Amino acid sequence: MSPTTGEPLRSASSIVANTTTGYHILKIDGYSFTMATPTGQCLDSHPFTLGGHRWFIRYYPNGNTSEFKDYISIFLYLDGIVGKEVKARFQFRLGEQQAMTLEEVRTFASSRGLGHSKFVKREELEKSTHLKGDSFTMRCDIVVVNEFRTKEQTAVGDPPRFVSVPPSSLHHHLGDLLLAEKGADVVFDVGGQTFAAHRCVLAARSPVFSAELFGTMKESNTNTAGVIHVDDMEAQVFKALLYFVYTDSLPKTKNTEEEDEEEDVMSQHLLVAADRYNLERLKLLQHHCEGLKKACLYFLNTPANLRTAMATDGFKHLSRSCPTIMCFSIFNSWFLDFLVAWPSLLQTLWV
Repeated sequence: MSPTTGEPLRSASSIVANTTTGYHILKIDGYSFTMATPTGQCLDSHPFTLGGHRWFIRYYPNGNTSEFKDYISIFLYLDGIVGKEVKARFQFRLGEQQAMTLEEVRTFASSRGLGHSKFVKREELEKSTHLKGDSFTMRCDIVVVNEFRTKEQTAVGDPPRFVSVPPSSLHHHLGDLLLAEKGADVVFDVGGQTFAAHRCVLAARSPVFSAELFGTMKESNTNTAGVIHVDDMEAQVFKALLYFVYTDSLPKTKNTEEEDEEEDVMSQHLLVAADRYNLERLKLLQHHCEGLKKACLYFLNTPANLRTAMATDGFKHLSRSCPTIMCFSIFNSWFLDFLVAWPSLLQTLWV
């Protein structure tokens, strides 16, 4: 039976938004030259990545419509096609000063930008200190709402908890172990650079490393000095691979324009490395690899598609950086040609 007297039971919970915060600085260098852009026409920034989505800023030097021809208009856009709407808060400001308060949460969809038609009047900008040497900068602060989660909270009036369990720091400790090289018992040579690591950690994380260090592949690619040579891989890619093995995460970048391009190239090479060492989670983090692999194999199943793909500059770059891919593709090309010729070959042999 439920008690009819005494204190009522108390509980509490909260709904928390998981967010990603960042900003992009757009510099207009040669402001007077941009004024030749007609009203309604725009200039786009370089795309940048934040919260798992790519964005760009659209700059209208003479307003986005004739109604705002005396103003500079500025809008934030999602870059490319996304499967669902993205919720975010943002704020544009002149200069690089951080915004004190951001606008309310807005919903972004592909091909629909949000911003200000009357961001700043050109006459006011030209008289301000923001315009220096025919250039000025704008800063766009963004908070992307990734998802919502619930968590239990201490109810009001509950006695304080004297023991607070901190979050796991295992990945931090393993990452420090990798950097300090303390107790390292294996060395890899990748493109002339050496990396010290720990056999047990590598074997526990990757079945390929396990076979290479303790199984049938042991010592097959080790020289007399005990150094394991890793071919067909760049040093920075192997370094990022080791970081993931120890921390289960990827190295953080500052997301500048140049680093965005480098990160795209790194992701391509890291995807190949993840497949080579059978790191399934890393492959999924890169490109949801299983679905991508099925789609690619379906497309390349046609000989004409395979020949077209092999003729592209992207494939030529991949074949130079990862020669094993070229060997696999040449075999596939020969095999597919053989399959296409198989009916006529059978007919010749039968006759």
